[in-house]
Amino acid sequence: MKEKNTVKGVFLVAIGASSYGMLASFVKLAYKEGFTTAEVTLAQVLLGLLGVFIINLCRKKKLNEIDPSLKDIRNLMLGGTSIGLTSVLYYIAVSYIDASIAVVLLMQSVWIGVVIESLITKSFPSQLKIACVVLILIGTILATNVLGSEIQLDYRGAIFGFLGACSFAATMYSTGEIANHLAAPKRTMFMLFGASAIVLLFAFITQIGPNNFEKMYLFYQSFSDNSSSVRDFDWRIFYSWGILLSLFGTILPPIFLNMGFPITGVGLGSIVSSLELPASVTVAFFLLGENVIFIQWLGILIILSSIVLMNSPLLFKEKQTTN
Repeated sequence: MKEKNTVKGVFLVAIGASSYGMLASFVKLAYKEGFTTAEVTLAQVLLGLLGVFIINLCRKKKLNEIDPSLKDIRNLMLGGTSIGLTSVLYYIAVSYIDASIAVVLLMQSVWIGVVIESLITKSFPSQLKIACVVLILIGTILATNVLGSEIQLDYRGAIFGFLGACSFAATMYSTGEIANHLAAPKRTMFMLFGASAIVLLFAFITQIGPNNFEKMYLFYQSFSDNSSSVRDFDWRIFYSWGILLSLFGTILPPIFLNMGFPITGVGLGSIVSSLELPASVTVAFFLLGENVIFIQWLGILIILSSIVLMNSPLLFKEKQTTN
């Protein structure tokens, strides 16, 4: 019975992680239809918030379920701003580089998380974690093929991709540390309120504001070399790509991951969730026709192996506990 539950947990985490992996390719396809980063991020987060809000309305409250305090709501909304920031930075990166490269950069959140943990706990990381960080960096060099000539790595995409990884690491910390006593759907909903504030601000500054206010247009024009791209917000995104993006980026992953992690445990769950990387590369290969050469697959394998190695102490600890 326990093995069946473990298989179920692995399956749930795998679905959640793979859903995240599909996002970059969907965003690329939305860009090809002329939609902007502001439109894509706003549709994803707002529709996702609506979906999670409906889930909270429909779900039955448990007998011992704790209601959130004002402090909980404030902390969750603040933590949720990193979700919105990650979407913005990641999708800007996708506009400059291949989806398969963007997700490799996003996975740098693994070693960035180690740095954040060390700073917060004021302790030096273990030799195992340091070795894994080095392996991840080596794998990244191979997976992005920065030393080769087959792939053109736009520096803007690399910068935004790395910043997105920093923000994603903050998201992982917020998800794991803030108001854990609350039910997952409630925590997700309040975090998405914070995410919505960020993407609304981004959409207003980069598109809605400059298109409707002359002073903002002139200000935007002074920073942009392509001011002609400022146009009316295309609300069609909400009933086209927005539905797909919110489903696979904001609604399904938190639900499946929150269902699966309690069954698998942190060690096994973290390993399975790394499926996001090969899922993203595979979808980009089939949907977008992005070329992925052998050296990149080797780099991806090294990154995945590093994640397994980094989480192996937790995995063995969980096995000993269950035994």
